[in-house]
Amino acid sequence: MILGRKQFRDGPTPKIPVPIDRIDGVIFDMDGVVTDTARLHARCWKRVFDEYLRARSETTGEGLRPFDEDDYLRYVDGKPRYDGVESFLASRAITLEHGSSSDPPGFDSVCALGNLKDQDFERAVKEEGVTPFESTLALLRSLRSLGVSTALISSSRHAKAILTAAGIANLFDAIVDGVDADTLGLPGKPDPAIFLTAARHLGITPSRAAVVEDALAGVEAGHRGGFSFVIGIDRRSHADALRQHGADIVVEDLSDVELQADPSKD
Repeated sequence: MILGRKQFRDGPTPKIPVPIDRIDGVIFDMDGVVTDTARLHARCWKRVFDEYLRARSETTGEGLRPFDEDDYLRYVDGKPRYDGVESFLASRAITLEHGSSSDPPGFDSVCALGNLKDQDFERAVKEEGVTPFESTLALLRSLRSLGVSTALISSSRHAKAILTAAGIANLFDAIVDGVDADTLGLPGKPDPAIFLTAARHLGITPSRAAVVEDALAGVEAGHRGGFSFVIGIDRRSHADALRQHGADIVVEDLSDVELQADPSKD
């Protein structure tokens, strides 16, 4: 299995070959992989958590340590909203009533915090729009031209609307989003359930599929799911952490990937 990019002293760094003979399908995460929405998620989470921590500090007199990028990567990135809230609060030894999905946005429960973030994210998307990564679209088109099926997964309940607005929903043979995950009762990443569901929708086995992720919880889920290989996209300078959590290949961008026959068969 290809484990990473080789480094050379002179000349450009070669592209990493992806053995197309070993896969029948590729499953892509959405945020940070297909669309440039991970930065919006991170910014919205920071705004919501910092407001909550500030209000809590004013009430309890506890010191205020703002939500930072490391918090986002370790506790929130790639997870369903409420799981992310619970994970981050636990890291700060904060216990909050879980509540229900119908809770109004606010600070009164885990669900209320998650709904506040969702409200903020919806506003950000409407104001700023969504931009897909051109390198990802190019890879998707290449895969499909070679007869490799493609699927998209996302913990976001807005995934299908975002893909439709960006005009790229037709690049996927199957989409499993946060609404589907709730309906099916799928646990969130790093559990591989959402990836396994996408593979079933494509009619392929995990051993004949690849996963593309940018989140630590996501690459761990792909590894735990028994997929042929997991590609981690390092957009936040955490390549080593991606490898430690299960990425077999780590690239800064999918333009660094080259589709080719399995090198072991040459």
